[in-house]
Amino acid sequence: MHLLALASGSRGNSTLVRHGDATVLVDAGLPITQMEERLEAARLGLGAVGLLVATHGHLDHARSLGVLARRWRVPVACAPAIQTHAALRRSKRTTTLSPAAPLLVDAGAGAPPLLVHAVEIPHDAHPTYALRLEAGDRRAVVLTDIGRPCERTAAALHDPHVLFLEFNYDEELLERGPYPASLKRRIRSGNGHLSNAQGAAMLARIAGPNLHTLVLAHLSQTNNRPELARAAAERALAELGLAHVAVHVAEQDAIGTPIAV
Repeated sequence: MHLLALASGSRGNSTLVRHGDATVLVDAGLPITQMEERLEAARLGLGAVGLLVATHGHLDHARSLGVLARRWRVPVACAPAIQTHAALRRSKRTTTLSPAAPLLVDAGAGAPPLLVHAVEIPHDAHPTYALRLEAGDRRAVVLTDIGRPCERTAAALHDPHVLFLEFNYDEELLERGPYPASLKRRIRSGNGHLSNAQGAAMLARIAGPNLHTLVLAHLSQTNNRPELARAAAERALAELGLAHVAVHVAEQDAIGTPIAV
Protein backbone atom coordinates (compact mmCIF):
# COMPACT_ATOMS: atom_id res chain seq x y z
CA MET A 1 0.00 0.00 0.00
CA HIS A 2 1.22 3.51 -0.90
CA LEU A 3 -0.21 6.92 0.01
CA LEU A 4 0.39 10.14 -1.90
CA ALA A 5 -0.76 13.62 -0.85
CA LEU A 6 -2.12 15.42 -3.93
CA ALA A 7 -3.11 18.56 -1.99
CA SER A 8 -3.31 19.50 1.66
CA GLY A 9 -4.45 22.76 3.22
CA SER A 10 -7.32 25.18 3.62
CA ARG A 11 -7.81 25.57 -0.17
CA GLY A 12 -8.25 21.88 -0.95
CA ASN A 13 -7.35 18.38 0.18
CA SER A 14 -6.87 15.08 -1.63
CA THR A 15 -4.94 11.88 -0.93
CA LEU A 16 -4.30 8.98 -3.29
CA VAL A 17 -4.17 5.40 -1.98
CA ARG A 18 -2.74 2.59 -4.11
CA HIS A 19 -2.68 -1.09 -3.19
CA GLY A 20 -2.28 -3.90 -5.66
CA ASP A 21 -4.68 -3.23 -8.52
CA ALA A 22 -6.81 -0.88 -6.37
CA THR A 23 -6.56 2.91 -6.58
CA VAL A 24 -8.70 4.99 -4.21
CA LEU A 25 -8.95 8.77 -4.10
CA VAL A 26 -9.70 10.14 -0.63
CA ASP A 27 -11.34 13.57 -1.02
CA ALA A 28 -11.07 15.90 -4.02
CA GLY A 29 -11.27 19.41 -2.62
CA LEU A 30 -9.53 21.35 -5.38
CA PRO A 31 -11.39 22.84 -8.36
CA ILE A 32 -11.67 20.27 -11.14
CA THR A 33 -8.96 21.81 -13.36
CA GLN A 34 -6.46 21.70 -10.51
CA MET A 35 -7.52 18.19 -9.56
CA GLU A 36 -6.86 17.05 -13.12
CA GLU A 37 -3.41 18.67 -13.02
CA ARG A 38 -2.52 16.89 -9.76
CA LEU A 39 -3.80 13.56 -11.08
CA GLU A 40 -1.78 14.00 -14.24
CA ALA A 41 1.30 14.81 -12.14
CA ALA A 42 0.67 11.54 -10.29
CA ARG A 43 0.47 9.78 -13.68
CA LEU A 44 -3.14 8.80 -13.32
CA GLY A 45 -5.22 8.60 -16.45
CA LEU A 46 -8.95 8.27 -17.04
CA GLY A 47 -10.25 5.08 -15.45
CA ALA A 48 -7.30 4.56 -13.12
CA VAL A 49 -9.27 5.32 -9.93
CA GLY A 50 -11.85 2.74 -8.89
CA LEU A 51 -13.36 4.42 -5.84
CA LEU A 52 -13.74 7.93 -4.45
CA VAL A 53 -14.08 8.48 -0.70
CA ALA A 54 -15.50 11.58 0.99
CA THR A 55 -14.41 12.17 4.58
CA HIS A 56 -17.05 14.92 4.95
CA GLY A 57 -18.98 17.54 3.04
CA HIS A 58 -16.89 20.69 3.38
CA LEU A 59 -15.90 21.96 -0.06
CA ASP A 60 -12.15 21.86 0.62
CA HIS A 61 -12.59 18.08 0.72
CA ALA A 62 -15.60 17.38 -1.51
CA ARG A 63 -15.58 20.09 -4.21
CA SER A 64 -14.76 17.91 -7.27
CA LEU A 65 -15.88 14.47 -6.11
CA GLY A 66 -19.19 14.49 -7.98
CA VAL A 67 -17.61 15.68 -11.23
CA LEU A 68 -14.88 13.04 -11.07
CA ALA A 69 -17.35 10.31 -10.15
CA ARG A 70 -19.52 11.11 -13.15
CA ARG A 71 -16.57 11.43 -15.50
CA TRP A 72 -14.92 8.21 -14.36
CA ARG A 73 -18.21 6.33 -13.76
CA VAL A 74 -17.09 5.19 -10.34
CA PRO A 75 -18.92 5.36 -6.99
CA VAL A 76 -18.39 7.81 -4.16
CA ALA A 77 -18.21 6.24 -0.70
CA CYS A 78 -19.62 8.67 1.84
CA ALA A 79 -21.92 8.99 4.82
CA PRO A 80 -25.63 8.75 3.94
CA ALA A 81 -26.14 12.24 5.37
CA ILE A 82 -24.03 13.84 2.61
CA GLN A 83 -25.08 11.74 -0.37
CA THR A 84 -27.29 14.62 -1.55
CA HIS A 85 -24.61 17.26 -0.89
CA ALA A 86 -24.30 19.74 -3.76
CA ALA A 87 -20.74 18.65 -4.53
CA LEU A 88 -21.79 14.99 -4.81
CA ARG A 89 -25.04 15.23 -6.78
CA ARG A 90 -23.37 14.64 -10.12
CA SER A 91 -22.27 11.20 -9.00
CA LYS A 92 -24.35 8.44 -10.57
CA ARG A 93 -23.50 5.99 -7.81
CA THR A 94 -22.81 6.25 -4.10
CA THR A 95 -21.95 3.62 -1.55
CA THR A 96 -22.26 3.94 2.20
CA LEU A 97 -19.23 4.76 4.30
CA SER A 98 -20.01 4.05 7.93
CA PRO A 99 -18.26 3.24 11.21
CA ALA A 100 -20.54 0.20 11.43
CA ALA A 101 -18.47 -1.85 8.97
CA PRO A 102 -15.39 -1.30 6.78
CA LEU A 103 -15.51 -1.00 3.02
CA LEU A 104 -13.72 -3.86 1.30
CA VAL A 105 -11.87 -2.95 -1.90
CA ASP A 106 -10.64 -5.77 -4.13
CA ALA A 107 -6.93 -5.34 -4.87
CA GLY A 108 -6.63 -8.12 -7.43
CA ALA A 109 -5.09 -11.56 -7.41
CA GLY A 110 -2.23 -12.08 -5.01
CA ALA A 111 -2.97 -9.02 -2.85
CA PRO A 112 -5.05 -8.86 0.32
CA PRO A 113 -8.12 -6.61 0.06
CA LEU A 114 -7.92 -2.99 1.13
CA LEU A 115 -10.16 -2.31 4.13
CA VAL A 116 -11.38 1.26 4.63
CA HIS A 117 -12.54 1.86 8.20
CA ALA A 118 -14.42 5.08 9.01
CA VAL A 119 -14.08 6.60 12.48
CA GLU A 120 -16.39 9.51 13.34
CA ILE A 121 -14.58 12.55 14.72
CA PRO A 122 -15.63 15.93 16.18
CA HIS A 123 -15.89 18.63 13.50
CA ASP A 124 -18.48 21.17 12.41
CA ALA A 125 -19.56 19.16 9.37
CA HIS A 126 -21.61 16.20 10.53
CA PRO A 127 -20.51 13.52 10.14
CA THR A 128 -16.77 13.81 9.57
CA TYR A 129 -14.65 10.67 9.35
CA ALA A 130 -11.04 9.79 9.92
CA LEU A 131 -9.92 6.77 7.92
CA ARG A 132 -7.98 3.69 8.95
CA LEU A 133 -6.71 1.86 5.87
CA GLU A 134 -5.61 -1.74 6.24
CA ALA A 135 -4.03 -4.16 3.78
CA GLY A 136 -2.88 -7.39 5.35
CA ASP A 137 -0.86 -6.42 8.40
CA ARG A 138 -0.12 -2.87 7.20
CA ARG A 139 -2.05 0.14 8.49
CA ALA A 140 -2.29 3.80 7.49
CA VAL A 141 -4.39 6.55 9.07
CA VAL A 142 -5.70 9.78 7.55
CA LEU A 143 -6.86 12.16 10.30
CA THR A 144 -7.63 15.81 9.59
CA ASP A 145 -10.48 18.21 10.41
CA ILE A 146 -10.78 17.08 14.01
CA GLY A 147 -11.72 19.79 16.47
CA ARG A 148 -9.89 18.55 19.53
CA PRO A 149 -7.71 15.69 20.81
CA CYS A 150 -9.99 12.73 21.44
CA GLU A 151 -9.13 9.57 23.37
CA ARG A 152 -11.84 7.51 21.66
CA THR A 153 -10.56 8.48 18.24
CA ALA A 154 -6.97 7.79 19.22
CA ALA A 155 -7.88 4.32 20.49
CA ALA A 156 -9.63 3.48 17.21
CA LEU A 157 -6.63 4.64 15.14
CA HIS A 158 -3.76 3.55 17.39
CA ASP A 159 -0.39 2.34 16.08
CA PRO A 160 -0.44 2.83 12.30
CA HIS A 161 2.65 2.42 10.15
CA VAL A 162 1.92 5.71 8.35
CA LEU A 163 -0.01 8.62 9.85
CA PHE A 164 -1.41 11.67 8.04
CA LEU A 165 -2.26 14.03 10.91
CA GLU A 166 -3.60 17.58 11.05
CA PHE A 167 -1.33 20.36 12.33
CA ASN A 168 -3.54 23.25 11.23
CA TYR A 169 -2.46 26.37 13.09
CA ASP A 170 -0.01 27.98 15.47
CA GLU A 171 -1.81 29.64 18.38
CA GLU A 172 0.23 32.83 18.31
CA LEU A 173 -0.01 33.25 14.53
CA LEU A 174 -3.78 32.71 14.66
CA GLU A 175 -4.17 35.22 17.50
CA ARG A 176 -2.13 37.90 15.68
CA GLY A 177 -3.43 37.03 12.23
CA PRO A 178 -6.00 38.72 9.97
CA TYR A 179 -8.96 36.40 10.51
CA PRO A 180 -12.09 37.91 12.09
CA ALA A 181 -12.77 37.01 15.71
CA SER A 182 -15.71 34.78 14.77
CA LEU A 183 -13.54 32.64 12.47
CA LYS A 184 -10.80 32.41 15.09
CA ARG A 185 -13.38 31.14 17.58
CA ARG A 186 -14.61 28.58 15.06
CA ILE A 187 -11.08 27.28 14.39
CA ARG A 188 -10.28 27.04 18.10
CA SER A 189 -13.60 25.49 19.05
CA GLY A 190 -13.88 21.81 19.89
CA ASN A 191 -15.35 21.30 16.42
CA GLY A 192 -12.77 23.25 14.41
CA HIS A 193 -9.15 22.28 13.78
CA LEU A 194 -6.05 21.14 15.68
CA SER A 195 -3.32 23.55 16.65
CA ASN A 196 0.30 22.42 16.48
CA ALA A 197 0.21 21.71 20.22
CA GLN A 198 -3.02 19.74 19.90
CA GLY A 199 -1.66 17.86 16.90
CA ALA A 200 1.37 16.89 18.98
CA ALA A 201 -0.93 15.76 21.79
CA MET A 202 -2.96 13.63 19.37
CA LEU A 203 0.24 12.21 17.93
CA ALA A 204 1.29 11.10 21.41
CA ARG A 205 -1.99 9.20 21.75
CA ILE A 206 -1.97 7.53 18.32
CA ALA A 207 1.70 6.72 17.73
CA GLY A 208 2.91 3.23 18.53
CA PRO A 209 5.99 1.11 17.86
CA ASN A 210 5.03 0.47 14.23
CA LEU A 211 4.97 4.13 13.18
CA HIS A 212 7.68 4.87 10.62
CA THR A 213 6.32 7.91 8.72
CA LEU A 214 4.34 10.95 9.85
CA VAL A 215 2.83 13.40 7.36
CA LEU A 216 1.81 16.80 8.75
CA ALA A 217 -1.42 17.72 6.98
CA HIS A 218 -3.93 20.55 6.51
CA LEU A 219 -1.50 23.32 7.52
CA SER A 220 -2.98 26.79 7.30
CA GLN A 221 -0.96 29.01 4.98
CA THR A 222 -2.08 32.06 6.98
CA ASN A 223 -1.85 30.79 10.54
CA ASN A 224 1.00 28.28 10.47
CA ARG A 225 4.50 27.66 9.18
CA PRO A 226 5.94 24.27 8.19
CA GLU A 227 8.93 24.72 10.50
CA LEU A 228 6.65 25.37 13.50
CA ALA A 229 4.51 22.32 12.83
CA ARG A 230 7.57 20.15 12.24
CA ALA A 231 9.21 21.32 15.47
CA ALA A 232 6.09 20.47 17.50
CA ALA A 233 5.81 17.04 15.90
CA GLU A 234 9.49 16.21 16.29
CA ARG A 235 9.46 17.20 19.98
CA ALA A 236 6.52 14.88 20.56
CA LEU A 237 8.21 12.02 18.69
CA ALA A 238 11.43 12.48 20.66
CA GLU A 239 9.50 12.35 23.93
CA LEU A 240 7.89 9.10 22.75
CA GLY A 241 11.25 7.55 21.87
CA LEU A 242 10.31 7.71 18.18
CA ALA A 243 12.86 10.21 16.91
CA HIS A 244 13.64 7.83 14.03
CA VAL A 245 10.19 8.41 12.46
CA ALA A 246 10.38 10.24 9.12
CA VAL A 247 8.41 13.53 9.13
CA HIS A 248 7.00 15.05 5.93
CA VAL A 249 4.91 18.19 5.42
CA ALA A 250 2.08 17.84 2.89
CA GLU A 251 1.83 20.85 0.58
CA GLN A 252 -1.07 22.86 -0.73
CA ASP A 253 0.38 23.63 -4.15
CA ALA A 254 2.29 20.47 -5.11
CA ILE A 255 1.93 16.72 -4.83
CA GLY A 256 4.10 14.87 -2.36
CA THR A 257 6.11 11.70 -2.83
CA PRO A 258 4.56 8.22 -2.59
CA ILE A 259 4.92 6.77 0.90
CA ALA A 260 5.09 3.00 1.28
CA VAL A 261 3.11 1.74 4.24
